[in-house]
Amino acid sequence: MSYLEVAEQGRGFSRSNLTGAQDYEQRLEIDADDAACLIRHVSADEPATVIGNSSGAIVALKFLIRHPELTRTLISYEPPAAKLLPDFEELLDQQQEVYDTYRRCGMGPAFEKFARMTKADPAIVASMADPRSSPFFFFNTQYWFEREFMYYPKADFDVDKELRPLKEKLMIVNGELSSREPYQYRANAALAERLGLELLHFPGEHVGHATHAQQFARTLLEALKARDSFYAKV
Repeated sequence: MSYLEVAEQGRGFSRSNLTGAQDYEQRLEIDADDAACLIRHVSADEPATVIGNSSGAIVALKFLIRHPELTRTLISYEPPAAKLLPDFEELLDQQQEVYDTYRRCGMGPAFEKFARMTKADPAIVASMADPRSSPFFFFNTQYWFEREFMYYPKADFDVDKELRPLKEKLMIVNGELSSREPYQYRANAALAERLGLELLHFPGEHVGHATHAQQFARTLLEALKARDSFYAKV
């Protein structure tokens, strides 16, 4: 089985050095096409099982729309797709406040405000925002704030025309410990409701695949086996 996790580590992050001009107006589409190139490289003979978390889930949904033939199952895991929600403008204002805090005060205060906005566990956010966690931390975080943070939540999906025809490939997942209030939970719940799909809950919260890795993996595999006999051999 071919498997790809689409996280927040696309081109320009860590060891992916940019050597030429980038079309940031098409960043989401480029990230989706980059994922398609990777799948074609590692899985030329069969479609992949793709899981996208957070901003990566927004990329994953765009990937599904642009490359459905490469997808066996796509797991959308808490995408902050604010434009799916009726309070989009208010959410965008809050997002802007976090970004302005980053520009004015630095990453630490911005992460604290972002944690409050997303109702995230402060301890988890603190561990993820620890500059000692990775030699790439500072540049990756700066690049994320400057090139993704204000852009990805504005992603526009035509749910009825683009995603409804592909809903049999979709699995909608939120964390069972996640707050039901923030936009990353509500956006996925709204997507599931509009498509008539079940909203599944897996161990942990927004990054349960990292904090509850074994339990999350077992739950994911059980869910995949329940929907498609292909996974019975895994």
